[in-house]
Amino acid sequence: MNLRAVRSFVRRAGRQTHAQQRALVELWPRYGVPNQTGLIDLTALFDRRAPTTLEIGFGNGDHLAARALAEPERNFLGVEVHRPGIGHLLRTAAAANLGNLRVIEQDAVEVLAARIAPDSLDEIQILFPDPWPKKRHHKRRLIQPEFTALAASRLCRGGRLHVATDWEPYAQQMREVLAGCPLLASTTDERLAARAATRFEQRGLRLGHGVCDLVAQRVR
Repeated sequence: MNLRAVRSFVRRAGRQTHAQQRALVELWPRYGVPNQTGLIDLTALFDRRAPTTLEIGFGNGDHLAARALAEPERNFLGVEVHRPGIGHLLRTAAAANLGNLRVIEQDAVEVLAARIAPDSLDEIQILFPDPWPKKRHHKRRLIQPEFTALAASRLCRGGRLHVATDWEPYAQQMREVLAGCPLLASTTDERLAARAATRFEQRGLRLGHGVCDLVAQRVR
């Protein structure tokens, strides 16, 4: 699969509130990462050296903000393309005065390929990516062998790749893809009790879906 040819998301404009629009203008200089070429210097970006978590597709950002607030010793970098969710997170981050959170508005594949250095992240989280349930759309699913190899290469040794879904057929594909990545091992299949429920997860639970969390560790 050509990662650049097949995108796992559809960019929807969405409805932005006036507060979200204002946040995108006023708070972006504080929390936003400029969309430039070249690798991001994480130490310079956060003005410190600390373990860094990258969350891909953070939605409205509530989960990411909650983690940043609860774990001040860790840096958090969020990637999202939907501007209403970004605006929501910026407002949440400012209200909590979070200093350990930064946001990128860009395709996550492009970010991993061109802006994140190999062996630099301690954790990557991908919570409830679009399951693309129709068979003809399965090629759009984010968790594919090529993408997983790219993501794993950006983790330091011992770093974790954590994915979650409430769609069992996608969970099975995730298990197979993670197990097939030579850089990853020690996959666990469990509901992480410490993880706050995301908005998409809550919707799935209301529909009676089971939740699957998969965690793999980089070993080489």
